[in-house]
Amino acid sequence: MAIKEVRTRYAPSPTGFVHIGNLRSALFEYLVAKANGGKFILRIEDTDQKRYVEGAVDVIYRTLDIVGIKHDEGPDIGGAFGPYVQSERKDIYLPYAKELIEKGKAYYCFCDETRLDELRKTADEQKLQFKYDRKCYHLSKEEIGSRIAAKEPYVIRQLIPDNGTITYNDSVFGDITFDNDVLEDQILIKSDGYPTYNFANVVDDHLMQISHVIRGSEYITSTPKYIHLYNAFDWEPPVFVHLPLVIKEGGGKISKRSGDAYFSDLLDAGYLPEAVVNFLVLLGWSSGTEQEFYTLAELEKIFDIKGINKSPSIYNTEKLRWMNGEYIRKLTPEKFCEVSAPWIKKILGDRFDVAKIASMIQKRVVVLSEIQDMIGFLKEPVKVDVQLYINEKSASTIDQAKKLLPIERDRMDKLPSFDHDSLYNMFVNLAQELGVKNGLVMWPARIALTGLLVTPGGAVELADILGKDESLKRLDEAIKGLQ
Repeated sequence: MAIKEVRTRYAPSPTGFVHIGNLRSALFEYLVAKANGGKFILRIEDTDQKRYVEGAVDVIYRTLDIVGIKHDEGPDIGGAFGPYVQSERKDIYLPYAKELIEKGKAYYCFCDETRLDELRKTADEQKLQFKYDRKCYHLSKEEIGSRIAAKEPYVIRQLIPDNGTITYNDSVFGDITFDNDVLEDQILIKSDGYPTYNFANVVDDHLMQISHVIRGSEYITSTPKYIHLYNAFDWEPPVFVHLPLVIKEGGGKISKRSGDAYFSDLLDAGYLPEAVVNFLVLLGWSSGTEQEFYTLAELEKIFDIKGINKSPSIYNTEKLRWMNGEYIRKLTPEKFCEVSAPWIKKILGDRFDVAKIASMIQKRVVVLSEIQDMIGFLKEPVKVDVQLYINEKSASTIDQAKKLLPIERDRMDKLPSFDHDSLYNMFVNLAQELGVKNGLVMWPARIALTGLLVTPGGAVELADILGKDESLKRLDEAIKGLQ
């Protein structure tokens, strides 16, 4: 197949939030186009009106924008092959279906759901695969005409060869062959006049000159029907690229129906879009190097279909968490402050300096949703368990805490400037005066200020964030608890 221009398409159905498996397909489609100097097209497939969700199209636009994918043609920006919404293309499909009828490769079917359900029931009882029995294929032109004139509901079915085989080549899995006798005469036009998903896909891909169809490997078994349609029209099929399955760590594929993660769920959990993109691209693709971190711009230059694997990829949550943590640590302090501010303010409001808190926690945060538990003690002081003052490493004891805390409280109160440097110097000077290590004087202060064994910052950072009044108040409570 001679390809003039690589053209790929992302064709989501507006049925709700964007699932991570769907987003992974969009990323691969986008990268195949961009790595080959081609075009990436957005097409909204809304022919299934029963599943349409109001506002879902905006969710699709917003998701693409968040991850940095820009389409070259689509409903919002137009293009030479519009409209790019299938419901707006409704009148396009019926003439193509009728063309197949004229060629003897499709036929009208007037069977209602009651009859079809009976056929399915019989097939189940006989433990056979259900196939429509072609009752309506044998209707005369006169009977078909009279039933249509009487406005009797009908569908249009494709006539699939019932013997021989169909073979197509997949860029990942190679040549794939199916027996024709296992394929049902698929419906092309539904009784409501709308095309089925499969039929609209083929017609639109042909008319929009799509060169590569990239999707999950669960569609491998439906592709023979696509090939039969291309053959029926004498159209050149596109290049098919089926992506390996993504499976859960415990087994089973990631799917919408199983309630597995949507992209919005990951954002709500505090994952960075850049980390999610990097993680999803590596589910089933490798550059052939040891490199693990890529920007989308880098991937646009190096992505190659040859790097797509056949084997299923495991959706490893711990790997995603690790990758997200690495992305967080690579952010500039200013950028981390920006992305963490909503999480910090959600629990603390405007009570404390957000930049100071962000600076303190950046190296410890893995996903942003952890911030609330990490800094909750700043909002409400935790009652101190005196046993926490005991620490072998710093030689801290309860008696040491009784001795040091009143001194530290008094010196904090007398500081002319209550800031990070002044606090640090105060603790260091006190340690030097007593001839002990810095850790010995800072340990009890940190415990007194937080009531916690593990905190995101030390005594200096925490006192600086809490401020003079709150720090003194907490030290007073801690001293009282030691009496």
